[in-house]
Amino acid sequence: MTAVPVVPGCTWHPGYLAPADQTALLATLRDLLRQAPLFQPVMPRTGTPFSVRMTNLGSLGWVSDKAGYRYQPHHPVTGEPWPPIPDAILAVWDAVSGYPHPPEACLVNWYGPGARMGLHQDRDEEDLSAPVVSLSLGETGLFRIGGTTRGGRTVPVKLASGDVLVFGGIARLAYHGVDRLLPGTSTLLKDGGRINLTLRRVTKPV
Repeated sequence: MTAVPVVPGCTWHPGYLAPADQTALLATLRDLLRQAPLFQPVMPRTGTPFSVRMTNLGSLGWVSDKAGYRYQPHHPVTGEPWPPIPDAILAVWDAVSGYPHPPEACLVNWYGPGARMGLHQDRDEEDLSAPVVSLSLGETGLFRIGGTTRGGRTVPVKLASGDVLVFGGIARLAYHGVDRLLPGTSTLLKDGGRINLTLRRVTKPV
């Protein structure tokens, strides 16, 4: 399987998960989302809703509301702990992250028609030496990654179902986002759309 450099510190693994593995993982996620249903995050201060819906797996989950961005151990709606990260997802982290400690958070972002994610940095974690590992399921997302300052050149990548993207090192604080979905590019999700799983280490290992 060929790994493709995107920008320094960012590597793309096209077709990392085979179709049968994608189907099995999707079934696992459906069960977990019954325990931790998708919710609608909002921007701090303004309360503007995100265009994606989300939930989390792992000991910590990322949330955004009018109070700010943060990680917390429980679902903001149900109050229950997040479900554990499945072994199949942890195996991806172990294989591609190059980091000796497990992730603590797996963000589950659901992109429906018209959803996008503006350019942003992932900087709410204590341990920035750990990379971010992203796994795509469903329709292709037009992903974009640049440098560590706003307004610079960005590089587009069409992340298809089963693709894995890793960014760390010099790219750990790179601005990145998803411009749009490419409808009709996958039949994995019955009604279309895209699921993005983002694995992160939050705290520094003791």
